[in-house]
Amino acid sequence: MKSVLGLLCCLVLCVSCSTDNLNDSDFEAGVTFTDSNIRVLQLDTLTIKLSTMKFDSIVTSQGSRMLIGEYSDPIFGHVKSSSFVEMLPSSYTIDTDAEYDSIVFILRYDNYYYNDTLAQNTIHIKELNEKLSPEDDSDFYNSSSIGFDEEDLGTLTYTPRPLGTDSLQVRLSDAFGLDLFENLQDKKLTNYDEFVNRFNGLTLRPDEHDNGTVLGFSLASDMRLYYSIDGETESVQYYTDFTINTSTSPIPFFNQIAADGGSAYLQGFTDNEVILESGDADNQSFIQSGIGITTRIEFPYLKSVKDIQGEGTLLDATLRIRPKEASYNDNLILKDTLAVYLVDQNNDLSEQTSMQAILNRDNQEFNDIYYEIPISSYLEGLLETDMDNTDALILLPYNYNSTVDRFVLDVDSDNEGTQLELIYAIYDENE
Repeated sequence: MKSVLGLLCCLVLCVSCSTDNLNDSDFEAGVTFTDSNIRVLQLDTLTIKLSTMKFDSIVTSQGSRMLIGEYSDPIFGHVKSSSFVEMLPSSYTIDTDAEYDSIVFILRYDNYYYNDTLAQNTIHIKELNEKLSPEDDSDFYNSSSIGFDEEDLGTLTYTPRPLGTDSLQVRLSDAFGLDLFENLQDKKLTNYDEFVNRFNGLTLRPDEHDNGTVLGFSLASDMRLYYSIDGETESVQYYTDFTINTSTSPIPFFNQIAADGGSAYLQGFTDNEVILESGDADNQSFIQSGIGITTRIEFPYLKSVKDIQGEGTLLDATLRIRPKEASYNDNLILKDTLAVYLVDQNNDLSEQTSMQAILNRDNQEFNDIYYEIPISSYLEGLLETDMDNTDALILLPYNYNSTVDRFVLDVDSDNEGTQLELIYAIYDENE
């Protein structure tokens, strides 16, 4: 930890201000300020505390996509995501003269993917043997579990093309399709309640031996049952679509996301109040969406700037955090932005802030990239209160409940891994 003395020593390196300096900021000077002797200081030695925490669980039934896939990560372990969906027919009527043809599940890519798209993936589709009802009658979480039959209704091994093709088709069991067909044709299933009491839904799962990609599929994906009706000269094919139900409350859909193994640093999270200090993790902190691992940011010595002689005001503040070198690559990619949230003293999520961390790639050719967060408004609020702050900031990817993006951050201030830069104005109205 750097002491207040260290903070004061850095002032000899700071530059004095001019009227131009003040005009470059959003600061509005009062009469007392403008009539005084003013110095503008650039402070960059204030200690920032970064640590890692993990939420007990995160809501995934409000996610924006199905996430299906599996891969092994050297730090975060074996990452796996499966989807659970309730399906509803577009029509409860099938003509009595119709004859069953086939049934397929159409998975529509939504352009999201994480890790290696050159490796083959396998999808297994299985029927649920429990109703999709959350335990708390409210939401499903990444840790939720619903029972399913082990026998596959359909399976497909494929090489992902999330940006090159629009969909995959998985042929399903004819016994399953014929059963649905006959129940609809015989008018045994004529409404929502009858249908979901007979057919609980599906789970779409990766193969347990996959090491490829976690892929996003649109919630507009559907199951399609084909049938034919004889015409005067030839049979005419028709179909009934079964869409993913996202309108019923509680929503009968969720992604089950888990990670096993990985770094020993990440094995000690028993609840969201457990904190992994960066000093106990080789000066690193971690983020993984979908699982709920996040970097926690605190400014324990911020108010030491008030020990500088004279009256002061914060003009600007920027936090820079560097990804750990060699922790990312073309498969384990860095996102261009991260969202900034507030958590309370118990590490419960409070709100999303208007701040965001933006990846600066200006010197990427020299491997000099970092996330930059304009943070002056937040720090100004901390300086203005007399109470000790018990909240903290956390970093998470946008759509953290429907992605598996991961990050390793460099907390070592000695090599400028993490740095807070303050522009602080000092004035003395007695001079």
